[in-house]
Amino acid sequence: MAKLKKILNKKRIRIIMFIILDVLALTLCSFLALALRLDFHLEQNYINNIYKYLFTDSLILICIFSIFRLYKSMWTYASINETINIIISCSIYEIISFLYKQILEVNLPRSFYIIELFLLYIFIGAIRYSYRIARVIKDYYHEKSGLTNTMIIGAGEAGRMLITEIYNNKVNFNNKICCIIDDDKNKIGSYIKNIPVVGNREYIEKAVENYNIEEIIIAMPSIGRENLNIIIDECQKTNCTIKTLPGLNELVGKPTMKKVRPLSYEDFLGRKEIVVDLKEISKSLCNKVILVTGGGGSIGSELCRQIAKCQPEELIIFDIYENNAYDIEQELLRNYPKMNLKTIIGSVRDYARVESIFKEYHPEYVFHAAAHKHVPLMEASPNEAIKNNCLGTLNVVKLADIYKVKKFVLISSDKAVRPTNVMGATKRICEMIIQTYNKKSKTDYVAVRFGNVLGSNGSVIPLFLKQIEEGGPVTVTHKDITRFFMTIPEAVSLILQAFVYAEGGEIFVLDMGKPIKIYDLAKKIIRFKGYEPFTEMPIKITGLRPGEKLYEELLMDEEGLKETPNKLIHIGKPIEMNEKKFLNDLEKLIEYSYKNNKDIKEKVAKIVSTYKIDNQNKREV
Repeated sequence: MAKLKKILNKKRIRIIMFIILDVLALTLCSFLALALRLDFHLEQNYINNIYKYLFTDSLILICIFSIFRLYKSMWTYASINETINIIISCSIYEIISFLYKQILEVNLPRSFYIIELFLLYIFIGAIRYSYRIARVIKDYYHEKSGLTNTMIIGAGEAGRMLITEIYNNKVNFNNKICCIIDDDKNKIGSYIKNIPVVGNREYIEKAVENYNIEEIIIAMPSIGRENLNIIIDECQKTNCTIKTLPGLNELVGKPTMKKVRPLSYEDFLGRKEIVVDLKEISKSLCNKVILVTGGGGSIGSELCRQIAKCQPEELIIFDIYENNAYDIEQELLRNYPKMNLKTIIGSVRDYARVESIFKEYHPEYVFHAAAHKHVPLMEASPNEAIKNNCLGTLNVVKLADIYKVKKFVLISSDKAVRPTNVMGATKRICEMIIQTYNKKSKTDYVAVRFGNVLGSNGSVIPLFLKQIEEGGPVTVTHKDITRFFMTIPEAVSLILQAFVYAEGGEIFVLDMGKPIKIYDLAKKIIRFKGYEPFTEMPIKITGLRPGEKLYEELLMDEEGLKETPNKLIHIGKPIEMNEKKFLNDLEKLIEYSYKNNKDIKEKVAKIVSTYKIDNQNKREV
């Protein structure tokens, strides 16, 4: 309220100031016009007539100026419209002044009115535009005091809106827009607010040099991630700070400088974003009892977030790690205080503990995300991988069948394809478990297989960021190693979409586009943190780790592909197998794992025929 009063007082003071200046200008113009008409030989009769009607003239002038809003216009940003209003209002005043004085037979030369009119144009205009001149002077000195030379990429609607906002509020922003980049040939050579469009994306590096650019803002929310990645590559050839507007999927409302954000590692993904049917997903999950195992992990917690948006009847988070479970629980309680949420601590290895959950809550849908996933750690502790991944999955799958769960979704991995490590092999066994039980159960069992997720615990980007923070070096196992990537929200949206499509027995596979070279990703992350690779931040090649592939695959050759309504999601055809023999072998494998035998990998290889353990460090498939 106090702030509003302050603003109103400022406006009132400004109006009073303008009125006083206008009256003074009218007085000056009247006497000066008379002096110019009479060659400065002023007659007392004429002077008396001006004095006599000055008050009346002032009232008329103020009324006309008020009608034409000359006291309400933002003269700091005055343009041609305000100039026209000055000309019209001054002309109307002079006509009225002439007419009523003629009626009253006031003795003044007729040419006096013409001279006075032109003087009014000059003086009234000068008063108004002094605000504009003051602004220019202020901006000049402001620019001299440390503004950031900025380049805008994108001369479309979003770019224009940002430029206009900065141009009209220079005091509030520390940016001096020097040039614009756009790929449209028709726009090159044109101007936006006197700022030139200097070239396309290939000219970025040259423009940075020519205009001493310090900051680049990418104002192209509809560009798509593939093209964005190309532009980021060009921008990273410079030493500029890079910022961007969110994509259309993130952008809410009109583009503004408040929504401009620094680059995130998600922006480095060079592929199309995943689009899913959110309405269909929400409809399927609404008012349902849902269990998420491993609900505190990277994938599990995001599953809980997206499921919570769909208004389930009850959401059960099950995780062995109490801190992770607590964090997601508190987040959901803050955002969805009315949601029926249960957080339970326990291990999927413990059949009795898992059964108690099914017995008490009777979940309709189960998302199984609990698993050991770190490849090198599982290579060193293969028996633990069997216990947690295989036994854990088998326990939850069995209970889903017993308690008549409608749908069961297994979170799998691209490492299950021709695995060269125990983690991948156990994930393949998990896929075989759900395919086996799908044939004999009324529950629809499916698996969702995807590549690496950016930002998850233990993924490569958090490792790079930590290494950079510690001064380096950034370590890459092989110069040619590649991986498929997606964001955690995208991975989860795929899982939920697969859940909707599920009919039972499918392995859903995402078309993740082109794989990303980890070596190139390391260089991007280094530049993202403000360093130059090699010169300021070294990159060290450490050699492939045990069980690590040079290239990841998403689909086994013998599985084939089947399309879904979503073009980026495919279904792998299940492999025919002897289910009875598989289950017997699996039970023996689990028993064997509890003996902590060193030859457990050989036992795994007998179940997963595509798992090769010999010379795995040299394998490049």
